[in-house]
Amino acid sequence: MDVANRVEVTGMAAELLRRLADEHGPLMFHQSGGCCDGSSPMCYPAGEFLTGDSDVHLGDLGVAGMEPVPVWMARDQFAYWSHTHLTIDVVPGRGSGFSLEAPTGNRFLIRSRLLTDEELKALRT
Repeated sequence: MDVANRVEVTGMAAELLRRLADEHGPLMFHQSGGCCDGSSPMCYPAGEFLTGDSDVHLGDLGVAGMEPVPVWMARDQFAYWSHTHLTIDVVPGRGSGFSLEAPTGNRFLIRSRLLTDEELKALRT
């Protein structure tokens, strides 16, 4: 079994991340779980969105050719999604207002599945 993780990225989303990193430098994601823009993963230049005790670091996306991309979620949202594996994907559409992909004609979205019992056990150890 591979090392369990909570987040991954699709090939198409990784390609968009490389383009955004070329323009903006290191990147990060934050998922607030709020309404409207908060329901999508928001991509920022690393450090632009300040995280703290009210956020959970889900893991880092490994994208070839760029620095790891940390993924954060609001702690109250994580309470509902703690049993879920998230995959960041990209589709055509209007990106969230402050997210870096907004002007590209694409938007990031989360695809999810339940973590297996083995993955949950590995993540708790």
